[in-house]
Amino acid sequence: MNIAVILAGGTGIRLEKSLPKQFFKIAGKMVIEHAVDAFEKNQLIDEIAIVINNHYQFMVEDMIIKNQWKKVKRVLIGGKERYHSSLAAIKAYDDLREANLIFHDAARPLISQRIINDVVKAMDNYKAVDVAINSADTIIEVENSEITAIPDRIKMLRGQTPQSFKQEIIAKAYEIALKDENFKATDDCGVVKKYLPEEKIYVVKGEEVNMKLTYPEDTYLLDKLFQLRSVEIQDIQLSTASLSDKVMVVFGGTYGIGKSIVDLGKLNGIRVYNFSRSENNVDVSDMKAVTNALEEVFRIEHKIDFIVNTAGILYKEPLETMHYQNILDSINTNYLGMVNIALASLPYLKRSKGHILFFTSSSYTRGRAFYSIYSSSKAATVNFVQAISQEWETFDIKVNCINPERTQTQMRIKNFGNEPEDTLLKPETVALRCIQALLSNYTGQVINVRL
Repeated sequence: MNIAVILAGGTGIRLEKSLPKQFFKIAGKMVIEHAVDAFEKNQLIDEIAIVINNHYQFMVEDMIIKNQWKKVKRVLIGGKERYHSSLAAIKAYDDLREANLIFHDAARPLISQRIINDVVKAMDNYKAVDVAINSADTIIEVENSEITAIPDRIKMLRGQTPQSFKQEIIAKAYEIALKDENFKATDDCGVVKKYLPEEKIYVVKGEEVNMKLTYPEDTYLLDKLFQLRSVEIQDIQLSTASLSDKVMVVFGGTYGIGKSIVDLGKLNGIRVYNFSRSENNVDVSDMKAVTNALEEVFRIEHKIDFIVNTAGILYKEPLETMHYQNILDSINTNYLGMVNIALASLPYLKRSKGHILFFTSSSYTRGRAFYSIYSSSKAATVNFVQAISQEWETFDIKVNCINPERTQTQMRIKNFGNEPEDTLLKPETVALRCIQALLSNYTGQVINVRL
């Protein structure tokens, strides 16, 4: 039996915040939620226990209900020190001596499925398993501010979690450790290594992104890492039976990606309504036009489940030579239009507990010459999505944005000319990922679509 133990008993002193670090919001969810989600969806994990400070037990219980976690069977109370949390789980599973207890820091939200799988599989041959990564820096030993040794860097690894043990092994190690009046513990593998030195500890290769939220600067790094990660939606199946009762509104659905979304939606039974300047004179920068469009659909359908905004303008030229009207058009369509659609959509999405999808671009990650207005608008899209996904979480509305690689559209051809087709995404591929995203439970995510 594989039991994931999420260690969330810390109080976050080093971050100097009112709430412990595991409750920080990143990419639409609390850090601890991301960590638990990873184990909840892993097929090799049978059960999850969360160890928490008693002051925050109610928050975890609310999370279990909200996220509909099926594998979380126990919420345990930790103690003042980290090892007290480990002990709480060890004692809770004292009757399952052969179980694998897989301890993971709640403050490591980007744990991958590959690491979890490798750790569980390693337990077939070992009774203790750690996760570690190479050190890019030279490690030095220091005493009284002077170097006393420089170990061979190739042998120096940086420990991560999860760490996994047979229950009987970690229980035995702690039983011996607690009799030592000088006992100190920084992690559970250290306890096994010191007090059961004959027990071999296997090391699984970790990942740089499996970082721990510890210092204020880490929040910025985690935000960016969440933006750059690949959200797993490819396995979501489209079913006409489940989609035939859905109503979708697409803004900018006359050409390119938008048209492909409209076509694919209709093909799968969704009742789709398209609004654009060329199709029916709906300009997303005009709040009244957007409001009227949504009111029209609601009068007919009495609900709106999905709203997608693909409307966008790209002028690829230096800011100095851009016509001022083109600057205004770009801002009004790419930014103000997004805000208008969000505001106008809110009453309908509250009713349906629906999903709204925006589009960003790979240029959002940094400002680029000749893209100043476009790339800054797309960066704003990401920030906007992350912000309103948190604001609208209480309404059970999902908010995400799609980040497609270079796609074969008329807007791209106009700005870049003809490019080799095998270097470009097809609009149909992006459309498929969009509808899969609309069917997912993600919110506050940048969903990358790549070749």
